[in-house]
Amino acid sequence: MTWNTMNRDWFLEQGSKVYMVDTTLRDGEQTAGVVFANEEKLRIARYLDSIGIDQIEAGIPVMGGGEKECIKQIVQMGLKSSIMAWNRAAIGDVKESIDCGVDAVAISISTSDIHIEHKLKTSRNDVLNRMSDTVKFAKDKGLYVSVNAEDASRSDVEFLTEFALVAKHAGANRLRFCDTVGTLNPLTTYRYIKTLIDAVGINIEMHTHNDFGMATANSLAGVYAGANYVGVTINGLGERAGNSCLQEVIMGMKYLMNLDLHYDTSLFREVAEYVARASGRKLPASKPIVGSNIFAHESGVHGDGVLKNPLTYEVFTPEEVGLERQIVIGKHSGTAAVRSKFLNEYQIELDDEEAQDILARIRAASINLKRSLFDKELIYIYEEFLRERGKNGQNNSGKNII
Repeated sequence: MTWNTMNRDWFLEQGSKVYMVDTTLRDGEQTAGVVFANEEKLRIARYLDSIGIDQIEAGIPVMGGGEKECIKQIVQMGLKSSIMAWNRAAIGDVKESIDCGVDAVAISISTSDIHIEHKLKTSRNDVLNRMSDTVKFAKDKGLYVSVNAEDASRSDVEFLTEFALVAKHAGANRLRFCDTVGTLNPLTTYRYIKTLIDAVGINIEMHTHNDFGMATANSLAGVYAGANYVGVTINGLGERAGNSCLQEVIMGMKYLMNLDLHYDTSLFREVAEYVARASGRKLPASKPIVGSNIFAHESGVHGDGVLKNPLTYEVFTPEEVGLERQIVIGKHSGTAAVRSKFLNEYQIELDDEEAQDILARIRAASINLKRSLFDKELIYIYEEFLRERGKNGQNNSGKNII
């Protein structure tokens, strides 16, 4: 039995499900220089609901003004997703969230000594009291409550455990474990989360940052340890290096952990492009899951393998995430890719000798241009090939190609 199968079976035995909590509209917009227009926020919320995201963290009501009004509009859209608002550990903040009509609140306060001493300028006991009082108030108002342990990954484990116990006894539905500055790795993540679950028995949400490039890996490690909520953003948008990426986490759980999921992943590329434009943050071609290069094959060996069976170099189909497969023709292409490209897209059938000749011309052009070739350039190369062969602009079936 594989580790993946064992992990999946454990979740099924526990009757557990992993819930996705998207914070693009809150933590994602906290990216330096990013501001969403209210109409963009509404459209992003609709996209998230269409994907099937379980909970949307819509913003910070205590900011007032347009922020609060937009949260109210999202609530009034009648989405299937739960709508959560972010709050400090302050009853006044929660009152603002209640005024928006949300069904869930995140109550956030720091748990690391460096934050308590230098940011909050208070004591551990005060942190516990402020958090507990705010949670009790929110629960009395019938709200779902997530208690956010900010900078949890740099907190004293004994105090963090006490914090989680106090939150649970106050009525909190879950603990958000925040790797605020991205200092975790998958091994330490697993140890932290397993310790908390064994000691406290509370639902855990992973909220990881990508400062060391491990946000998604750490989120999955937390799920392996028993966390049943994951906080994400579209494209991994977020402060500094960003948050755990929605598309990566969902596809990682599906294909690396064999967990059955209900999300509509076919929207991933469309949503990624929209948020990239709205945030002014370009979507890299090599972005995992949704980048334009993810299903682009140029290497001769890879191209040949994919043409024979896509599973040789693709774990899932491009259609599953809203992309299309591309056989890119350039310096590293092989004859199989060239023949397939010409036959399927230009209806030109090449024999082995013709394909070898044209491939040599393609490689030379690609080196000179320092890139792969466009369709028109491939046709020009073929036309030149025909002229040199004296075929007068016709392919070997006698049909004009122009």
